[in-house]
Amino acid sequence: MEPVYLFDLASRQSTWLSVRQATIAENVSQSDTPGYAAKEVEPFRDVLDKTQLGMAATSAGHIGGDFRNARDIGTEEAEPWQVSASKNSVSLEQEMIKSGEVARAHQLNTAVVQKFHGLMLASLGKR
Repeated sequence: MEPVYLFDLASRQSTWLSVRQATIAENVSQSDTPGYAAKEVEPFRDVLDKTQLGMAATSAGHIGGDFRNARDIGTEEAEPWQVSASKNSVSLEQEMIKSGEVARAHQLNTAVVQKFHGLMLASLGKR
């Protein structure tokens, strides 16, 4: 049986979401540090582009491709909503919104994997 790349893709997104949540937590913890510039991770689409995800050729008539490992997820300075007098660019409201986005994405990722796993089990007659 050929490998199912949906699980690898979901794993990569879960890793990216974990890095993003850790970056948000770091921003929140540094919210009172003078001169601290808030950080943000690169968008998942950019991380996914680096993997060069392609179709798997299972027949001579199929278009070929390969699946490379994702590179390290980079961080960059986030675009601030506001900058305090101490030149700190962390906005707690912005970080809480990002945290909610990450939580929703984790829930969606988990739900998709659970459904796909259930479909695989059903196709094998295990359910």
